[in-house]
Amino acid sequence: MTDLKVNDLGLKLTDEALVPTTAMVLAAGLGKRMRPITDTMPKPLVKIADKTLLDWGLDSLAAVGVKRAVVNVHYFPEQIVAHVKQRHAPRIVISDERDGLLDSAGGIIKALPDLGVRFYVLNADTFWIEREVSNLSRLAHAWRGAKMDILLMLAELQSATGHCGSTDFLMAPDGTLRRSKGDSAGLIYAGAAIVHKRIFNDAPAGPHSLNAYFDKAIAAGRLFGVKMQGRWITVGTPDAIPLAEAAVAGALAKAI
Repeated sequence: MTDLKVNDLGLKLTDEALVPTTAMVLAAGLGKRMRPITDTMPKPLVKIADKTLLDWGLDSLAAVGVKRAVVNVHYFPEQIVAHVKQRHAPRIVISDERDGLLDSAGGIIKALPDLGVRFYVLNADTFWIEREVSNLSRLAHAWRGAKMDILLMLAELQSATGHCGSTDFLMAPDGTLRRSKGDSAGLIYAGAAIVHKRIFNDAPAGPHSLNAYFDKAIAAGRLFGVKMQGRWITVGTPDAIPLAEAAVAGALAKAI
C-alpha cells in the first residue's frame, strides 16, 4: 500500500487507519434498466474493457489486501456463483437471496456474521480508474472509528462517467456530510464505503435500503466522506457501456 502523510480530512495517520480485511459486494439486483442485456445475464457480469463489473470491484478489493468478500446473489445467481469460483482473491462467500431480495441494507445485515466489525461496502455496477494511490486505501486511511459510523467515497460531477442524476451530499471542511438536495456544489456517492457494524444495532429484519443508515449517521454527526481521485464510472443502461469503454481507454492512455 502506498504510504500517505496526511489524509483527506487533514488528520495525521495512526495505527487505527488499517485497511478492512472483509467486504460486502452488492450484486443481487435485477438490473432492469440494463435490459435487454440482462434478460439473459445478471448486471454484475456485464463486461467493460473485457472485465466484468463485478471483477472491477473485486480486483480493487484484492489490491488493498481484502481477504474475504461476501457477494449477494438473487438474479441469475448460478451465473455469478460459477463466475466467482474462478477467482483466487479475495475469497468469496456467497450470500443467497434467491428466496427474496433484501435491498442494500437487508443484504448487508444478512451477511454481518461474515463481515466482522468494520468492512468495505461496494456496489457491483460502479467502478473507477485509479491514480497513484488506491481510492480504497485512501478511504481506509481516512477512517476514524471513534467518530465515524460510515465513511463514503465521493466523486465530483466532472469526474463521473455515466451519471445522469444530481449530487448526493455536501461535505463540510471536517469531512462530515449532509444531503445536498441536488445542490450542484455537492458530490456523488461513488458506490464504495467503510461501514461499522454498530450502525445496524437494532436494525429491522427484511428488505430495506442503506440510505436509511446514511440518514441515521447524518443525524448523529457520524457520516463522513472522502473525495476520490481519478475517473468514476457507473453503468446503468446499455447506452452507458460505450461511454464506460471510452472512459477506461482514455484514462489508461493518459497513464501511459
